[in-house]
Amino acid sequence: MKNRTKLPNIYLGLILTLMYVPIVLVIIYSFNESKISSVWDGFSLKWYADLFRDESMFEALLNSIVLGLSSSFAAAIIGTLGAVGSSKVELKGKGVIEYISTLPIMIPEIILGMVFMAFFSLIGLPFGMTTLIIAHTAFCIPYVFMMVKARLVGMDKSLEEAALDLGASKIRTFFDIVLPLIAPAIASGMLLSFAMSFDDVIISVFVTGVNSNTLPLKIYSQLKTGVTPKVNALSTLMFGFTLLICGISAFIGRDKKKKPQN
Repeated sequence: MKNRTKLPNIYLGLILTLMYVPIVLVIIYSFNESKISSVWDGFSLKWYADLFRDESMFEALLNSIVLGLSSSFAAAIIGTLGAVGSSKVELKGKGVIEYISTLPIMIPEIILGMVFMAFFSLIGLPFGMTTLIIAHTAFCIPYVFMMVKARLVGMDKSLEEAALDLGASKIRTFFDIVLPLIAPAIASGMLLSFAMSFDDVIISVFVTGVNSNTLPLKIYSQLKTGVTPKVNALSTLMFGFTLLICGISAFIGRDKKKKPQN
Protein backbone atom coordinates (compact mmCIF):
# COMPACT_ATOMS: atom_id res chain seq x y z
CA MET A 1 0.00 0.00 0.00
CA LYS A 2 1.17 3.48 -0.85
CA ASN A 3 1.77 5.90 1.94
CA ARG A 4 -0.77 8.68 1.70
CA THR A 5 -0.11 11.91 3.50
CA LYS A 6 -2.95 13.88 5.00
CA LEU A 7 -1.18 17.18 4.41
CA PRO A 8 -3.19 18.11 1.24
CA ASN A 9 -6.48 17.46 3.05
CA ILE A 10 -5.34 19.50 6.05
CA TYR A 11 -4.25 22.33 3.76
CA LEU A 12 -7.58 22.26 1.88
CA GLY A 13 -9.53 22.23 5.12
CA LEU A 14 -7.54 25.20 6.43
CA ILE A 15 -8.14 27.22 3.26
CA LEU A 16 -11.87 26.46 3.28
CA THR A 17 -12.07 27.39 6.94
CA LEU A 18 -10.36 30.73 6.39
CA MET A 19 -12.63 31.46 3.43
CA TYR A 20 -16.04 30.46 4.74
CA VAL A 21 -15.97 30.73 8.54
CA PRO A 22 -16.05 34.59 8.41
CA ILE A 23 -19.05 34.43 6.07
CA VAL A 24 -20.87 32.01 8.38
CA LEU A 25 -20.17 34.24 11.38
CA VAL A 26 -21.50 37.31 9.53
CA ILE A 27 -24.72 35.42 8.73
CA ILE A 28 -25.12 34.15 12.29
CA TYR A 29 -24.56 37.52 13.92
CA SER A 30 -27.03 39.20 11.54
CA PHE A 31 -29.69 37.55 13.76
CA ASN A 32 -28.08 38.86 16.95
CA GLU A 33 -30.19 40.75 19.47
CA SER A 34 -27.22 42.74 20.77
CA LYS A 35 -26.11 45.98 19.14
CA ILE A 36 -22.51 44.83 19.47
CA SER A 37 -21.65 42.60 16.53
CA SER A 38 -19.20 40.46 18.46
CA VAL A 39 -21.46 39.70 21.45
CA TRP A 40 -24.31 37.19 21.07
CA ASP A 41 -27.38 38.18 23.07
CA GLY A 42 -30.13 36.04 21.57
CA PHE A 43 -31.95 35.50 18.28
CA SER A 44 -33.69 38.48 16.69
CA LEU A 45 -34.83 39.82 13.32
CA LYS A 46 -34.84 43.44 14.39
CA TRP A 47 -31.74 44.31 12.34
CA TYR A 48 -33.44 43.12 9.16
CA ALA A 49 -36.47 45.26 10.02
CA ASP A 50 -34.16 48.19 10.78
CA LEU A 51 -32.38 47.64 7.47
CA PHE A 52 -35.58 47.78 5.41
CA ARG A 53 -36.49 51.04 7.14
CA ASP A 54 -33.12 52.60 6.26
CA GLU A 55 -33.78 54.45 3.00
CA SER A 56 -30.27 55.89 2.83
CA MET A 57 -28.73 52.40 2.85
CA PHE A 58 -30.89 51.23 -0.06
CA GLU A 59 -30.22 54.47 -1.92
CA ALA A 60 -26.48 53.81 -1.57
CA LEU A 61 -27.03 50.21 -2.72
CA LEU A 62 -28.94 51.42 -5.79
CA ASN A 63 -26.15 53.91 -6.58
CA SER A 64 -23.56 51.11 -6.38
CA ILE A 65 -25.61 48.87 -8.69
CA VAL A 66 -26.11 51.67 -11.24
CA LEU A 67 -22.43 52.58 -11.03
CA GLY A 68 -21.29 48.97 -11.43
CA LEU A 69 -23.59 48.27 -14.39
CA SER A 70 -22.72 51.54 -16.15
CA SER A 71 -18.96 51.25 -15.72
CA SER A 72 -18.82 47.53 -16.59
CA PHE A 73 -20.95 48.05 -19.72
CA ALA A 74 -18.82 50.98 -20.88
CA ALA A 75 -15.64 49.05 -20.09
CA ALA A 76 -16.95 46.07 -22.09
CA ILE A 77 -17.44 48.22 -25.19
CA ILE A 78 -14.12 50.07 -24.96
CA GLY A 79 -12.09 47.05 -23.83
CA THR A 80 -13.54 44.80 -26.56
CA LEU A 81 -12.93 47.33 -29.31
CA GLY A 82 -9.40 47.87 -28.00
CA ALA A 83 -8.60 44.15 -27.90
CA VAL A 84 -10.08 43.50 -31.37
CA GLY A 85 -8.32 46.52 -32.84
CA SER A 86 -5.03 45.50 -31.23
CA SER A 87 -5.30 42.04 -32.80
CA LYS A 88 -5.82 43.50 -36.26
CA VAL A 89 -3.04 46.05 -36.50
CA GLU A 90 0.70 45.50 -36.77
CA LEU A 91 2.68 48.31 -35.18
CA LYS A 92 6.20 48.50 -33.82
CA GLY A 93 4.95 49.94 -30.55
CA LYS A 94 2.03 47.50 -30.23
CA GLY A 95 3.45 45.85 -27.12
CA VAL A 96 3.96 49.21 -25.44
CA ILE A 97 0.40 50.26 -26.21
CA GLU A 98 -0.97 47.01 -24.78
CA TYR A 99 1.17 47.45 -21.66
CA ILE A 100 -0.12 51.01 -21.19
CA SER A 101 -3.69 49.70 -21.56
CA THR A 102 -3.23 47.50 -18.48
CA LEU A 103 -1.53 50.12 -16.31
CA PRO A 104 -4.67 51.15 -14.34
CA ILE A 105 -4.77 47.77 -12.56
CA MET A 106 -1.09 48.02 -11.60
CA ILE A 107 -1.08 51.61 -10.33
CA PRO A 108 -2.01 51.93 -6.62
CA GLU A 109 -5.63 52.99 -6.21
CA ILE A 110 -4.76 55.98 -4.05
CA ILE A 111 -2.60 57.35 -6.89
CA LEU A 112 -5.37 56.79 -9.42
CA GLY A 113 -7.87 58.49 -7.13
CA MET A 114 -5.66 61.55 -6.75
CA VAL A 115 -5.06 61.70 -10.51
CA PHE A 116 -8.76 61.50 -11.29
CA MET A 117 -9.56 64.14 -8.68
CA ALA A 118 -6.95 66.53 -10.11
CA PHE A 119 -8.11 65.87 -13.68
CA PHE A 120 -11.81 66.42 -12.96
CA SER A 121 -10.99 69.58 -11.00
CA LEU A 122 -8.82 70.83 -13.89
CA ILE A 123 -11.57 70.45 -16.50
CA GLY A 124 -14.23 71.74 -14.11
CA LEU A 125 -16.40 68.61 -14.09
CA PRO A 126 -18.65 68.52 -11.00
CA PHE A 127 -18.03 65.57 -8.72
CA GLY A 128 -20.86 63.08 -8.62
CA MET A 129 -22.17 60.02 -10.42
CA THR A 130 -20.67 61.14 -13.74
CA THR A 131 -17.14 61.35 -12.34
CA LEU A 132 -17.64 58.03 -10.54
CA ILE A 133 -18.68 56.29 -13.77
CA ILE A 134 -15.74 57.75 -15.72
CA ALA A 135 -13.20 56.81 -13.05
CA HIS A 136 -14.59 53.29 -12.54
CA THR A 137 -14.77 52.70 -16.30
CA ALA A 138 -11.11 53.68 -16.62
CA PHE A 139 -9.85 51.10 -14.14
CA CYS A 140 -12.32 48.42 -15.35
CA ILE A 141 -11.27 48.54 -19.01
CA PRO A 142 -8.06 46.48 -18.51
CA TYR A 143 -10.02 43.52 -17.11
CA VAL A 144 -12.16 43.26 -20.24
CA PHE A 145 -9.21 44.05 -22.51
CA MET A 146 -7.03 41.25 -21.12
CA MET A 147 -9.77 38.60 -21.17
CA VAL A 148 -10.91 39.40 -24.70
CA LYS A 149 -7.33 39.59 -25.92
CA ALA A 150 -6.59 36.14 -24.47
CA ARG A 151 -9.72 34.74 -26.15
CA LEU A 152 -8.73 36.25 -29.49
CA VAL A 153 -5.28 34.64 -29.28
CA GLY A 154 -6.84 31.19 -28.93
CA MET A 155 -9.52 31.74 -31.58
CA ASP A 156 -9.35 29.88 -34.87
CA LYS A 157 -8.51 32.54 -37.47
CA SER A 158 -9.66 30.31 -40.33
CA LEU A 159 -13.32 30.85 -39.39
CA GLU A 160 -13.03 34.59 -39.90
CA GLU A 161 -11.02 34.13 -43.11
CA ALA A 162 -13.60 31.69 -44.47
CA ALA A 163 -16.41 34.19 -43.87
CA LEU A 164 -14.46 36.88 -45.71
CA ASP A 165 -13.74 34.52 -48.60
CA LEU A 166 -17.47 33.76 -48.91
CA GLY A 167 -18.21 37.43 -49.43
CA ALA A 168 -19.13 38.63 -45.93
CA SER A 169 -18.10 42.15 -45.02
CA LYS A 170 -15.74 42.81 -42.12
CA ILE A 171 -18.58 44.19 -40.03
CA ARG A 172 -20.80 41.19 -40.78
CA THR A 173 -17.91 38.85 -39.99
CA PHE A 174 -17.34 40.55 -36.67
CA PHE A 175 -20.95 40.31 -35.53
CA ASP A 176 -21.61 36.80 -36.90
CA ILE A 177 -18.27 35.08 -36.23
CA VAL A 178 -15.97 37.00 -33.89
CA LEU A 179 -18.46 38.45 -31.41
CA PRO A 180 -20.19 35.13 -30.54
CA LEU A 181 -16.80 33.51 -29.98
CA ILE A 182 -15.50 36.23 -27.67
CA ALA A 183 -18.86 36.75 -25.89
CA PRO A 184 -17.91 34.51 -22.90
CA ALA A 185 -14.71 36.53 -22.40
CA ILE A 186 -16.67 39.78 -22.59
CA ALA A 187 -19.19 38.49 -20.06
CA SER A 188 -16.41 37.36 -17.69
CA GLY A 189 -14.71 40.73 -18.00
CA MET A 190 -17.98 42.53 -17.29
CA LEU A 191 -18.67 40.43 -14.20
CA LEU A 192 -15.18 41.05 -12.86
CA SER A 193 -15.48 44.75 -13.67
CA PHE A 194 -18.82 44.95 -11.87
CA ALA A 195 -17.35 43.25 -8.81
CA MET A 196 -14.35 45.60 -8.76
CA SER A 197 -16.56 48.66 -9.20
CA PHE A 198 -19.09 47.55 -6.60
CA ASP A 199 -16.31 46.90 -4.07
CA ASP A 200 -14.26 50.06 -4.64
CA VAL A 201 -13.73 52.53 -1.81
CA ILE A 202 -10.41 54.35 -2.32
CA ILE A 203 -10.97 55.79 -5.81
CA SER A 204 -14.62 56.56 -5.01
CA VAL A 205 -13.59 58.66 -2.00
CA PHE A 206 -11.64 61.02 -4.29
CA VAL A 207 -14.21 61.44 -7.07
CA THR A 208 -17.61 61.17 -5.38
CA GLY A 209 -19.89 64.11 -4.74
CA VAL A 210 -22.04 65.17 -1.81
CA ASN A 211 -25.21 63.66 -3.25
CA SER A 212 -23.73 60.45 -4.70
CA ASN A 213 -22.96 57.97 -1.95
CA THR A 214 -22.16 54.34 -2.75
CA LEU A 215 -22.69 51.33 -0.50
CA PRO A 216 -18.98 50.77 0.34
CA LEU A 217 -18.62 54.45 1.20
CA LYS A 218 -21.78 54.31 3.31
CA ILE A 219 -20.47 51.34 5.29
CA TYR A 220 -17.02 52.90 5.57
CA SER A 221 -18.48 56.11 6.99
CA GLN A 222 -20.39 54.11 9.61
CA LEU A 223 -17.12 52.73 10.97
CA LYS A 224 -16.61 56.07 12.72
CA THR A 225 -19.80 55.64 14.73
CA GLY A 226 -19.66 51.87 15.09
CA VAL A 227 -20.99 49.09 12.87
CA THR A 228 -24.20 47.41 14.01
CA PRO A 229 -25.51 43.97 12.93
CA LYS A 230 -27.58 45.87 10.34
CA VAL A 231 -24.53 45.69 8.10
CA ASN A 232 -24.40 41.94 8.74
CA ALA A 233 -28.04 41.70 7.67
CA LEU A 234 -27.30 43.57 4.45
CA SER A 235 -24.29 41.34 3.75
CA THR A 236 -26.41 38.23 4.37
CA LEU A 237 -29.09 39.35 1.93
CA MET A 238 -26.50 40.20 -0.74
CA PHE A 239 -24.79 36.83 -0.21
CA GLY A 240 -28.11 35.03 -0.52
CA PHE A 241 -28.95 36.94 -3.70
CA THR A 242 -25.56 35.99 -5.17
CA LEU A 243 -26.14 32.32 -4.38
CA LEU A 244 -29.58 32.53 -5.99
CA ILE A 245 -28.17 34.00 -9.21
CA CYS A 246 -25.41 31.36 -9.31
CA GLY A 247 -27.97 28.60 -8.73
CA ILE A 248 -30.25 29.86 -11.51
CA SER A 249 -27.28 30.14 -13.87
CA ALA A 250 -26.16 26.58 -13.05
CA PHE A 251 -29.71 25.25 -13.48
CA ILE A 252 -30.11 26.92 -16.88
CA GLY A 253 -26.73 25.61 -17.99
CA ARG A 254 -27.61 22.07 -16.88
CA ASP A 255 -30.99 22.29 -18.59
CA LYS A 256 -29.34 23.29 -21.88
CA LYS A 257 -26.93 20.36 -21.67
CA LYS A 258 -29.85 17.94 -21.25
CA LYS A 259 -31.56 19.14 -24.42
CA PRO A 260 -31.00 16.77 -27.36
CA GLN A 261 -28.67 17.98 -30.07
CA ASN A 262 -30.16 18.14 -33.55
